[in-house]
Order: sequence, then C-alpha cells, then structure tokens
Amino acid sequence: MANCTGISAFPENDDLMSWIGTITGPEGTVYAGRSYKISMKFPANYPYAPPVCRFETPLFHPNVDERGGICLDILKVLVIPQLKDKWSAVYSVQTLLLSIQSLLEEPNNESPLNGEAAKLWSNQAGKIKAPLTYFRGRTYSRRKDSGHSNIGARFIYPMSK
Repeated sequence: MANCTGISAFPENDDLMSWIGTITGPEGTVYAGRSYKISMKFPANYPYAPPVCRFETPLFHPNVDERGGICLDILKVLVIPQLKDKWSAVYSVQTLLLSIQSLLEEPNNESPLNGEAAKLWSNQAGKIKAPLTYFRGRTYSRRKDSGHSNIGARFIYPMSK
C-alpha cells in the first residue's frame, strides 16, 4: 500500500484468503488517532466477488453493527438485501481500506446498521460528541458466539474538545 498513510493489510498466518487490515481514524473525527483492526475473508471467486469485512476493534458508528459488520456500497450487504453491491474486480485491498476509512468520516445514515448511532449522528450538531457521550462509562460487548477476543472491551475516549 505504497503512498497511503493510515492503512495497512497483511495475510493472516500466511493464509492468502484471510487478511488483517488496519486503518487509522481520519483527522478531525472522534476516530482520529486511533487504530482499527479489520478482518477480510476473501471468497474463492475473488476478485469477482468482494471479501467479507468486519471490524475486529469495537466501534460505535452508524454503518457498523455490534458484531463489526460493515454496511458499505462496494461490499455485499447481507443485512439489507434490497441494496445491490457496487463491487468491481478492479478494486484492490487498498481501495477497500480507503473506502472504509472514508466511511468513518462520512457515514451513510440512509442505510444504517446501527440505528442508535445513526440517530445520535443525525441529531448531534457537533457530531464528534455523540459517540463520546454515548460510550461514557458503558461497556461494549460482542455476542459470545462471535469468537472475538475483545468481548467486554471498554471504549475509552477523551471527552470532547
């Protein structure tokens, strides 16, 4: 991922069909200065079908569900079947990670996976404050069957500027 700051990706345990990516939060957002791990599972027919991507790092965002699933137009949307994916075989892992990083800055409230986050985002004048206020003193936990090691991870954000 030459010349792209804030993103990286490598195969997981030498498995070319399973990658771990990392993105840093965009400047000027609540996610700035933080690093987020994303798992990418590539299907046998890649690049003609998109990988299944999931945030492994807990994240409160309108387009990310409680299990880390991502609602992004270039990915298949299993939760909202009426939406068509806009995946193209020319997209690279770099393109995918940059798109996810952009989503952190500009969520799509028209198709949220997390209704509560979407409501806070759209009703909050200073959008940076919504996730900070929401997670103050709360514990985020993933479903026990998700297999993630960060169950019960506590969101720790500095309070707003």
